[in-house]
Amino acid sequence: MVEFNLPKNSRIREGKSWPAPEGATNTKKFRIYRWNPDDGNTPQVDTYTVDMDDCGPMVLDALIKIKNEIDPTVTFRRSCREGICGSCAMNIGGENTLACTKYIEDASGDVKIYPLPHMSVVKDLVPDLSTAYAQLSSIEPWMKTESPLPPDTERLQTQEDRAKLDGLYECILCFACATSCPSYWWNGERYLGPAVLLQAYRWIVDSRDEHTGERLDALEDPFRLYRCHTIMNCSKTCPKGLNPAQAIANIKKLLVERQL
Repeated sequence: MVEFNLPKNSRIREGKSWPAPEGATNTKKFRIYRWNPDDGNTPQVDTYTVDMDDCGPMVLDALIKIKNEIDPTVTFRRSCREGICGSCAMNIGGENTLACTKYIEDASGDVKIYPLPHMSVVKDLVPDLSTAYAQLSSIEPWMKTESPLPPDTERLQTQEDRAKLDGLYECILCFACATSCPSYWWNGERYLGPAVLLQAYRWIVDSRDEHTGERLDALEDPFRLYRCHTIMNCSKTCPKGLNPAQAIANIKKLLVERQL
C-alpha cells in the first residue's frame, strides 16, 4: 500500500475546501490531489464534501459529480466505467486501483485520491504513460508468424493451448501493478515492469506465435526482466485479480530451461 499523507514540511499543500450542499445529511469528504503545470503553483490537496444521497456508489461516480457540479477544473481520465478500459486507474486510499470499480463505502474516513505514484503527472489525476506505452511497444505485443495463413480458416489452437492464455489476455493495461512496484520506481526507464512483462508472456506462451525464441532473447537482460525481485505488490494490487509476478517467474523459468 502506498499511503499519501501531508506532513508539515511537504511540498504538497492544503488547498481549497468545498462545503457540503445545503440540507445534505449523508456526506463524504474527498481529498483530491491537484496540480496544474500552467499556473506555477506547487501541488495541493483540495477537499470536496459530496452528498452521498445524490451520488453513485463508486469513486468514479463521485469524481464525475464533483467535476460536473462542484469544480469543473478537476482533471482525470475515464471511459468505460466497467473495469475494462483501465483509463481511471489512480491511487485511492493508498491503493492503486480503478475508480470505476472501487466502492466509496470501502474507504473509511475521507477518501484520498492521488494519481498513480512515481510517474510524471500531466495534470491532477492524469499520469504520463508515454514511457509505459513505449515499453509495451518494445515487446511487440502482436502475433508474429512466418508460415502462411491456412486457407479458409483461422490459426487454430487446442483447448489446452488456449487455456494457457487465461489470466493473461484479461490485462487492461491500467498500469496499477507497475506503479505499485518498487523495482519499477527505481528503474522505470530500463525495467519493463509487471504489466509489460505479463503482456510479453502472453505472446511467448501463445501456441500460434512463431517467434518465441526471439521474444525470450529480447528479455534476457539484467534490467528489462531481472529487476523483478518478487516483491509481489503487482499481484496484490491488480484490480483484475491477475498475477503478473507468476508470469514473470514463468519467463525466467523458460530462460533457464533453454540453457539446460
